[in-house]
Amino acid sequence: MSITDVPLSAVITRALYAATRAPSVHNTQPWRFTVAPALVEVHLDRERLLPVADPDGREARMSCGAAVFNLRAALHAVGWGAVVELVPDRERPDLLAVVRFTGRYSPTSEQLALASAIDRRSTSRRPFTDQSIPPSDQLALSRAAEGEQAHLVLLETPDALDTLATLSRRADHTQEEDPEFQRELLKWTEYGDDREDGVPRNAGGPRPIGGAQLALRRFPADASERTFEQDALVAILATHGDSPLEHVRAGMALQAVLLTATVAGLSTSFLSQPVEVPQTRTALRSLLPEPGHPQTVLCIGYGHPAAPTRRRPVTAVTTNREE
Repeated sequence: MSITDVPLSAVITRALYAATRAPSVHNTQPWRFTVAPALVEVHLDRERLLPVADPDGREARMSCGAAVFNLRAALHAVGWGAVVELVPDRERPDLLAVVRFTGRYSPTSEQLALASAIDRRSTSRRPFTDQSIPPSDQLALSRAAEGEQAHLVLLETPDALDTLATLSRRADHTQEEDPEFQRELLKWTEYGDDREDGVPRNAGGPRPIGGAQLALRRFPADASERTFEQDALVAILATHGDSPLEHVRAGMALQAVLLTATVAGLSTSFLSQPVEVPQTRTALRSLLPEPGHPQTVLCIGYGHPAAPTRRRPVTAVTTNREE
């Protein structure tokens, strides 16, 4: 399908739909879009922040960055050029990005593959197999992050994995003992599958039998137990700085990694606890080969595809503005 085959309004609607398929912590979907002639603004929706788990909005800005990546990828896939300006106005801190249309564009085969993976990508909360990921796919994941000015640090030594496991258990215990955190978690997870946001009961995963070295977040509705993989690929996504701009950039890099994994037939899950607790997030920096700031931790492997969680419709998150 070429740029001349589809009206611009339909192109924008499809691109915004792709943007809403981005991942977000607890599926809070903390974004709003403003459409003006030849551009789309991406704003942080402060009404959807998590004051306990994400008090400074870092993870929310990353979510918006992932939405920016999807928006640009969807435009490129149908032959529309797009350039992204991050955090363009210091006087408007919740304006995180402006995506401007630049006319005809010839997407690469890799860009087309990533765009086609947007609808298939979902967060896995179930066990992976113990099948090893080929070095070529590991390299592709690292390059995807580098392409968005971030670093994907693969934890390949037993000492590094043991350190991460210790920090993860410490953070998990901190959050489990925090009644405010548990109330916030329940608000976004303890319900059926009829809402357009949050993580419904049927999207949760089982608990590991006998524990696991790296345990995913335990959602309240989890009850069953399964044997989890013992040797998943674990990676820390890091950025050089830790400003709002870097948070958005980290989200774009994260989505590039997630879509690259999807194209390769890989599943991904988040190990969120150690980056949400300030003390353990600081300690994670010891696992980085150079100075930087951990933004998220991923487990990557082969597993069964997970059903995507629901999203709010484009009309609920979009405002049109005439200029």
